[in-house]
Amino acid sequence: MSLVLFPSPPAAHASIEGIAPGPALLPRAPQTIDETGLSMPFLVELVAKTMYQLGLTHLTELSQQLCLGVPVTDAVCQFMRRESLIELTRRGQHDADVQYDLVQSGRGRAADWLARNSYVGPAPVPLEAYAERVRAQSVTHHKVTASTMAAAFADLVVPPRLLDLLGSGVNSGRAILLHGAAGSGKTYLAEHLQRLLGGAVAIPHAIIVHGEVIRVYDAEHHHALPATGNAARSALDSRARPDARWLSCGRPVIVSGGELTLEMLDLSFDARAGYYEAPPHFKANNGLFVVDDLGRQMISPTQLMNRWIVPMERRYDHLMLRNGGKFTIPFDLVLVFSSNLSPAQLEDAAFLRRIGHKIAVGALSAAEYRIVFERECERAGLGFDAAVFESMLRDYHAGQGQPLYAAVPRDLVDLMRGRSVYLDQPAALTPELLDWAWNAYFSRDDRVPEPPAGGPT
Repeated sequence: MSLVLFPSPPAAHASIEGIAPGPALLPRAPQTIDETGLSMPFLVELVAKTMYQLGLTHLTELSQQLCLGVPVTDAVCQFMRRESLIELTRRGQHDADVQYDLVQSGRGRAADWLARNSYVGPAPVPLEAYAERVRAQSVTHHKVTASTMAAAFADLVVPPRLLDLLGSGVNSGRAILLHGAAGSGKTYLAEHLQRLLGGAVAIPHAIIVHGEVIRVYDAEHHHALPATGNAARSALDSRARPDARWLSCGRPVIVSGGELTLEMLDLSFDARAGYYEAPPHFKANNGLFVVDDLGRQMISPTQLMNRWIVPMERRYDHLMLRNGGKFTIPFDLVLVFSSNLSPAQLEDAAFLRRIGHKIAVGALSAAEYRIVFERECERAGLGFDAAVFESMLRDYHAGQGQPLYAAVPRDLVDLMRGRSVYLDQPAALTPELLDWAWNAYFSRDDRVPEPPAGGPT
């Protein structure tokens, strides 16, 4: 089975019907404290800590910082006035033009609350609301057909049988194992499965569980989409605004490689910031999670399997807070493993049984390899020479038994381009540049030269 990968034009798949992400339907902004799903004591602490640490006093500034509407924020402030924690220092001509300040006792309480929990940021959403939203925008609701698969990978040359296997694998909801030699294009192909996950999803800044805040939104993995007209309305018009505690994002794509450990799959608490950080598979909900280089992690596939045996089977995961409290989150994602090992080498029958699709990714045909090489030369501004290319196939690949893997053309071309710049000569596919790049890339002779006779040892 062969696979050709080559650079695509920018956003080549963005025009495919049903694949380009549009704004997600966000929940309506809460109009009352009850509708936030948060307790008054929690909101009082959050407002007081925000005023104390950030020095915010204006109602609209507080509202924006907390991602809550002005009416809700003002209701909390009014309660705090009655409890003699803050005082009204200025009232303007309209309801939102109000300033509050902490009184002395309020500052003392805020300092105590910060010492206990230093979280200051957007108001979280309840775990139940998050779980409900994840189920509503599940990846299992997005079905892949042969036509959408072909359209999504139109700029890649992929054998139809491989397209069929990948599309069917995504539809099944079962984990996928891509296996093959290094450089065959497994990871590149896995990451591009995001093209099949159309639409946008709502991601919360944070959630609250048993009074503890867990940060979910991560700018590194969640691509926030431009705000819609409703989201851009002023704070005064909160009746139709979406809930600012949520962001409309493209479906997440997270790749974890050899650095993956068991500890990374659990919550991590940041004592300085005062919140938990969600683990990567938590952040990947409603999207794609790629475990690259399976078998090269510090943990064995068996250990990973033991950790994920319930999530892979039942599509939910259990996490634990530092105080021992346990809770359940959805495990709603397309899970892809990429490995240089064959399924037989993984030696774990239970693990392999729960991987529904095992797909081999191999070398290219000579014709496919040429397409890749020509496109890489075009990308790098390196003049292509058919005769030199044919000699490379004959003398280097065939002569040295080097398979035609998809990653090799880009790597060789980049080496030749860098060498031509160093030599201050035109970038072109020449025998000399190719020979230098090949030996630099496929260095197989690590022997130490023998010292000359009578020389130092």
